[in-house]
Amino acid sequence: MSDSRLFYIDGRWVEPAQSNDFEVINPSTEEVCDVISLGAEADTNAAVEAARRAFDSWSQTSKDDRVALLEKLLSIYSDRADEMAQAISTEMGAPIALSRTAQCGAGAAHIKNLIRALKAYEFERPLNDRALDNRIVHEPVGVCALITPWNWPMNQVTLKVVAALAAGCTMVLKPSEISPLSSMLFADMVDQAGFPVGVFNLVNGDGMGVGSQLSGHAEVDMVSFTGSTRAGIAISKNAADTVKRVALELGGKGANIVFADADEKAVTRGVRQCFNNSGQSCNAPTRMLVERSAYDQAVQVAADVASKTTVDLSEIDGRHIGPVVSQLQYDKIQALIEKGIAEGARLVAGGPGKPDGLDKGYFVKPTVFADVNNQMSIAQEEIFGPVLTIIPFDTEEDAIRIANDTPYGLTNYLQTQDGEKANRVARKLRSGMVQINGTFLAGGSPFGGYKQSGNGREGGVWGLEDFLEVKAISGWS
Repeated sequence: MSDSRLFYIDGRWVEPAQSNDFEVINPSTEEVCDVISLGAEADTNAAVEAARRAFDSWSQTSKDDRVALLEKLLSIYSDRADEMAQAISTEMGAPIALSRTAQCGAGAAHIKNLIRALKAYEFERPLNDRALDNRIVHEPVGVCALITPWNWPMNQVTLKVVAALAAGCTMVLKPSEISPLSSMLFADMVDQAGFPVGVFNLVNGDGMGVGSQLSGHAEVDMVSFTGSTRAGIAISKNAADTVKRVALELGGKGANIVFADADEKAVTRGVRQCFNNSGQSCNAPTRMLVERSAYDQAVQVAADVASKTTVDLSEIDGRHIGPVVSQLQYDKIQALIEKGIAEGARLVAGGPGKPDGLDKGYFVKPTVFADVNNQMSIAQEEIFGPVLTIIPFDTEEDAIRIANDTPYGLTNYLQTQDGEKANRVARKLRSGMVQINGTFLAGGSPFGGYKQSGNGREGGVWGLEDFLEVKAISGWS
């Protein structure tokens, strides 16, 4: 694949139905790094039709055959990891060190874990030992539209594409038009691995165009979407007329509850995790809730960590943070920083404007607000930038109330050396994930949230089951 304007449909790279160029911008330089084409309805229809033709055959393949192809894909992905890291760094601004490890590495890890889940999964089993002639069969849901975001490209592409392939589904992938280059490279890897014609298709486009065409398409059986809550609502409404399955992984406004007995690195760890990927993670711990007796010290530590967090170009090696992804995203973050100041939050680090020496590129100062209350805009809205809000609390019940007082429910965090308290509080937090004392979710854990953070679960066996229907058969012999 040499021309980025092409789409991958029915096992080959094809010209778009009409010319509709879109410039991909390198956020470190604000310069055009490539040009893609946005698909028209004819492109969407062609991709869906290819997936529909391939479904009957692919859905009947054996588990062993699917495992073999996915293992070949993993080998190719690993061999071409440097290409992938460079593509991600260029298109969305992840520093190259982060791109090589977390960004590219997430894709490899998800492929491995989904292969492991597929090998262990029982697609057919008796209902129970008293009804052996009743069979429970898990079958692929059908043709799937996979719509992925720009912030963790391969994390989301592999979670969706590999799970759908493992389940026996066929698909059309629409990556974000802002960061499409990594997905086009991934499509080239799928082609290299030798998956059957029509099983995997890729059409570039925006949400209003290809995204809407896919979510409302009568021949699409399921939509799996990761992105903003606003877009998730629109997709659900558009999909309703065809009563297709819709799996959503949406926004977050995670609370990081720091009790007075937290370990000495808890605040530093929380600030760094908030700023990771320039704050562009739906599961970032963006609200730090600190017990009153430890509050002043926590504010000082957070301000110090922010002031020492360096910001630089994505192509430079090192442990800095890079730009945010676009001018639109930069402007949104700046507006919310200004709103935080206007609403009376105390700015203790960073603030409006770009860091010194970085006049070109979408760079944001690592910013910390103290004395925030949970009704402020910066405590309720998903900023999606390197901005931390710090809120004091007095009691355990107070902390739980503040943490849950949000329309989101993706990931919350706890810092305490009292294991019993940690377990007790974790059970009361209304979120799909809780991480205690800097621990990470193990490979294959379900990723997803409560409330307006969505209704799907990705990763491992839960990710596989998102793409499966359940059939009950009586009289099995």
